[in-house]
Amino acid sequence: MSSATFFDRQFAIAGREIGPSAPPFVIAEMSGNHNQSLDRALAIVDAAAAAGAQGLKIQTYTADTMTLNTRDGEFLITDQQSLWKGKSLYELYEEAHTPWEWHAPIFERARQHGMIPFSTPFDESAVDFLEALDVPCYKIASFENTDLPLIRKAAATGKPLIVSTGMASLSELDELVTTVRESGCRQLVLLKCTSTYPATPQNSNVLTIPHMRALFGCEIGLSDHTMGVGVSIAAVAHGASVIEKHFTLSRADGGVDSAFSLEPQEMKSLVTETERAWLSLGGVSYGASAAEKKSLVFRRSLYIARDMKAGEVLTPENLRCVRPGLGLAPKHYDGLLGRRVACDLKIGTPVNWSMLGSDLDAED
Repeated sequence: MSSATFFDRQFAIAGREIGPSAPPFVIAEMSGNHNQSLDRALAIVDAAAAAGAQGLKIQTYTADTMTLNTRDGEFLITDQQSLWKGKSLYELYEEAHTPWEWHAPIFERARQHGMIPFSTPFDESAVDFLEALDVPCYKIASFENTDLPLIRKAAATGKPLIVSTGMASLSELDELVTTVRESGCRQLVLLKCTSTYPATPQNSNVLTIPHMRALFGCEIGLSDHTMGVGVSIAAVAHGASVIEKHFTLSRADGGVDSAFSLEPQEMKSLVTETERAWLSLGGVSYGASAAEKKSLVFRRSLYIARDMKAGEVLTPENLRCVRPGLGLAPKHYDGLLGRRVACDLKIGTPVNWSMLGSDLDAED
């Protein structure tokens, strides 16, 4: 069975519809922006809910499950452009991780706001832990999208799977999607993602979204690391049904992901504008819509511009093309010049065929 006929195009996560007939599902990604404070983490949940985000995502790992505790060689971040230059991988993950004992209170606070809380597991033990918390779905990060055993473990739960596709080649994505399908998961969302932090509009390539949907037959969204909301709006215009954005209370507060995270007012704008983008899609449509019919009167049409007596000739001085649109269409103007009127007419009379001489055809 091909992917295109296997995956559900419309499904629900904890009762929230995902797919073309629902507004974009907007996820606030907390990541490490809690700055190792549970109070701040809960405040981030509150702010995300107030901004209108429907999903609240955290990450489930420890420094020890991610890497080795050493600063030697490739374990030290030396890239001059990196936000994390000078840290070891272990130090970065120690600072960024969300303590596992915080998961339950964070999830509970989100549920109190009507949000859907879930997490990104980074190893199989994290899946087991999250299953005990009864999460409604799983997110796989870009850097783990080739970890097929992890993907198989999450997919085998039967819950919806959201996977970021950063850096993945077509062959790697095919392996990923095949693994998900063979594990029995029917509800898959692939997120177009650029794994740079921050990303730029120029390297976002949102035109990949409809192409990816056609190839894999599943729902497609965007994991957006750019500044602002423009790229996310463009993604929705190209069919994205899920938008994920990193979120913080204030970029000025610092934190491992703060530099490319949205603040509350920006998240509110994201929710509002992506829904507007979705509402605007509609279908292929020509002619006056039901909402436009009242506006037809504001078109131009032909009117008598001076008082006229029966038998007078229509000229540019007494025949004008003006608003409103209750007279004959402007296309008849040249054909009417030189014709005689059959009755007295007052200025402001909309022209119709019945007021013209019998030499004119009664046509509409």
